[in-house]
Amino acid sequence: MFEIGNSLREARVRRGIEFAQAEQATKIRSKYLRSLEEERFELLPSETYVKGFLRTYADYLGLDGQLYVDEFNSRFGQDERENRTRRSSARPPQRNRRSETLVLLAVLTAIVVVTVVVISAWKSSGGDHNAKSPQRTHPRKQASSPAYYLVLKGFNGSSSVAIRKQGPNGAVVFQGTVEKGETLPFKGKRYWLNVSTPEHLVITVGGKRVKLAGGQPRVITVTPTGWRAG
Repeated sequence: MFEIGNSLREARVRRGIEFAQAEQATKIRSKYLRSLEEERFELLPSETYVKGFLRTYADYLGLDGQLYVDEFNSRFGQDERENRTRRSSARPPQRNRRSETLVLLAVLTAIVVVTVVVISAWKSSGGDHNAKSPQRTHPRKQASSPAYYLVLKGFNGSSSVAIRKQGPNGAVVFQGTVEKGETLPFKGKRYWLNVSTPEHLVITVGGKRVKLAGGQPRVITVTPTGWRAG
């Protein structure tokens, strides 16, 4: 166990770096850097930001960023997980909406499978391929279009994610950890995402994969025309 704040401060002073210089290099506001050195983690927006900022700031100072994240988890992570559990218990509708979304996804998948089987059977029975039938054409078009505009899937690890509607001040859609192998689909086309470790996620927008550089937290904005960083 070591003192996170003091070791960060000593490393910065030893290298003769001012907060303004560190802010410009890490893109983290000076007040948050000062909060890290003073271990006033409650002044940061969330645990996701704390971990991401700790990793980035420590790496910038020539330290082991993962070591600082692990130390934070061992000293403060349990309290945050308990708080998250209490918040989740106080908001059952959000959990219910997620369950309903997964059920809807399963139903849509079943519909697609049945449609493919019916079309295959019709073709094999020698049906008229030149006949135009809206009832047969429409399900095929529906099956080929993506059911969800935004999809997140855990890959090669877990990542803390915060998702809001419309923008950074919008309503919270999801806030938590996406585990390896877990998939989160969203139908809307306007979202604001903050991702702690993008290298652990496969993100698709409109059926196209979002390519983000890993190593530090990233923010992306999803619109009906695609996505953009920041």
